[in-house]
Amino acid sequence: MDFITESHYYRVMPMLFEGLVWTLLITGVGLIFGFILGAIFGFARLSKNKLIYGLATVYVEVVRGTPILAQILFIYFGLSDLMGVNIDKITASIIAIAINAGAYIAEIVRGAVYSIDKGQDEAGRSIGLTRNQTMRYIIWPQAFRRMIPPLGNQFVISLKDTSLFSVIAVGELLYMGQQYYGATFAAFEALTMVCIMYLVITVPTAVYLRRVERRLDV
Repeated sequence: MDFITESHYYRVMPMLFEGLVWTLLITGVGLIFGFILGAIFGFARLSKNKLIYGLATVYVEVVRGTPILAQILFIYFGLSDLMGVNIDKITASIIAIAINAGAYIAEIVRGAVYSIDKGQDEAGRSIGLTRNQTMRYIIWPQAFRRMIPPLGNQFVISLKDTSLFSVIAVGELLYMGQQYYGATFAAFEALTMVCIMYLVITVPTAVYLRRVERRLDV
C-alpha cells in the first residue's frame, strides 16, 4: 500500500508538467499583452485630456473591481454567446490575463511615472527636449526600473490566477492535478505535487524580486 501511495507522486508528474507548460504559456503571453495594455492605459491615466483620462479610469476601476473568475466566465461564455462564435479556451484565458493584469499594470506605470521627481521633467525641458522626448529618454527609463519589482509581483499573481481557469477546463497545472486524482482518487498526492510546483516557481521569483528591490534602493 505504501508503495502504491508513494508512486502517485511520480505518476502524476507527466500530467503536471504538461499543465505547467500551459500555465506558463498563458501567463507569459497574457502578461505581454497585459503590459502593452497597462502602458497604454497607464499613460492615459496621466493624460490631461478628460475623455482619455475618464475612459482609462473606467477600464481600470471596472477590471480591478470585478474578480478574474467572473471575467474569464464573461469572456468565454458571455462574449461567445453575444458574438455567436466559440472562443477557444486558451485564447479566452490569455485575454482574461491580459485584461486583468493590464488594469493593475496601468496603475504600476502611473505610480512609477509619478514617483519621478518633477525636476527631471524640468531638466529635460531646459536642454531643449520636447515633453515626449523627456518622457522617452529621461523619465521612462527611471520609471521602468522602479516598475520591475511590482511587475514581478504581478507575474506571480497572474500565474496563480491561471488556476481559476480550470472552471472552463483549461489544461493548466491545477486542472491536470484534478484530472489525475479524479481518475485515481489520490487527491492528497496530486494536490501536494501541484502546490510544490507552484512554489518552485513563485518562491525563487519572490526571492529574486527582493534582491532587485534592494539593489534599486541603493
